[in-house]
Amino acid sequence: MDPIFQQHLSLKTRRYFLGQASTGLGALALSSLIGNKPAMASDSLASRIPHFAPKAKRVIYLHMTGSPPNLDMFDYKPKLIELNGQNAPDSVLQGREFAFTTGVPKLLGTSHKFIPSGKSGMMLSDCLPHLQTVADELCLVHSMHTDQFNHAPAELLVYTGSPRSGRPSFGSWVTYGLGSENENLPSFVVLISSGVQPNGGKNSFGSGFLPSVYQGVQCRSQGDPVLFASDPPGMDRKLRRKSLDTLSELNAIQAQELGHPETQTRISQYELAFRMQTSVPEVMDISKETQETLDQYGAKVGAASLANNCLLARRLVESGVRYVQLFDWGWDFHGTGPAEDIRDGLTTKCATMDRPVTALIQDLKQRGLLDETLIIWGGEFGRTPFREGRTAVGAQLGRDHYPDCFSMFMAGGGVKGGYEYGMTDELGFSIVDKPVHVHDLQATWLHLLGFDHTKLTYRFQGRDYRLTDVHGNVVRDLLA
Repeated sequence: MDPIFQQHLSLKTRRYFLGQASTGLGALALSSLIGNKPAMASDSLASRIPHFAPKAKRVIYLHMTGSPPNLDMFDYKPKLIELNGQNAPDSVLQGREFAFTTGVPKLLGTSHKFIPSGKSGMMLSDCLPHLQTVADELCLVHSMHTDQFNHAPAELLVYTGSPRSGRPSFGSWVTYGLGSENENLPSFVVLISSGVQPNGGKNSFGSGFLPSVYQGVQCRSQGDPVLFASDPPGMDRKLRRKSLDTLSELNAIQAQELGHPETQTRISQYELAFRMQTSVPEVMDISKETQETLDQYGAKVGAASLANNCLLARRLVESGVRYVQLFDWGWDFHGTGPAEDIRDGLTTKCATMDRPVTALIQDLKQRGLLDETLIIWGGEFGRTPFREGRTAVGAQLGRDHYPDCFSMFMAGGGVKGGYEYGMTDELGFSIVDKPVHVHDLQATWLHLLGFDHTKLTYRFQGRDYRLTDVHGNVVRDLLA
């Protein structure tokens, strides 16, 4: 059935009428019968039960925009180090195209030292000294691969299941399927550090063809937490309440006449924004944390940083936010300048991430939240095992885009800890064991949240769409 027509029919039910009568006896009677408080203007974000018992109830996704060099951080290749500076073999170059490299490039072994970490002995780079201490919490996938080698399409594929804009993001699918745990906060919050939007723009956290109530709400750690949510000059909270009541009445009339679900979304979002005026500033105020906690994350009150955002992510999920998305720019290590050099440049960049991400894992575990919170960390593709063509003779060392193999890790939320999955060849050019496509990992994430990815669908333009499109298999070996 067409969703707009279906929504229009829902407006004709007795339950809807009683729920809309929020100040009348009908709503009070209904709420007393079902044991709930009176219904809001829309129940789109009401907490819902997934297909089966979930391992995880919420998600924190940390995206390193630009894609970190996996061979310098997670995928240890002694043979590549041994052959550093030699020509890349013709056998691995044939039939491949690269973003900025032509001809025969030189192999590039890492200059970083890898250290066995944790009881598992997981090999992690010396640019990750803090993550080494939580290696036994990490579920590290070495055999990721994707279809895209340009940033925006690859990022959109990770988040929406399609390299083209217009599809709902992963966070939107999660909130569509699970609803919210706190009616005073957005169910899906986005935090951006390093001052740059993600490569896919707002499509990476948009709701696509899902109702816009499921899109990510971008919050800031400086100034007003949410833009345009504050009352304008000359309007106090009482006047804002009267204005919203009038708008709600007008929108309800339009909903009755046209039956468009976005009208209900508008009512719901106005009400949420009103409640957020008091709830969001409180949860975004990290000055209430102890100095010990601030130091653990490396966070500073009033700053805008990944460290602050990791601490905010913990505060948000602790307050009932279902999905928190962190984007951090600056991981595109081509070697075009000192900041993009995979030696000191990578060490410097990792220092802004390694400590707060480790603190987030430790903090959630200490608070008893890690088991039900799925942490995801990664980029949109990998980096080449050879020097990037434009900087092949320069002073800086960098790597080109590479979709054929890369690493991502997860923690908590029902995945195995201290576990490595999949393998690339001795030079890092190809996957030789247990390949995992982006769609496979998406299917696995949804499974951890209690969903059969083939059944979490939304009908649009005559067909049922899902996050994994028509692909994806749950990687059960990753499950605890």
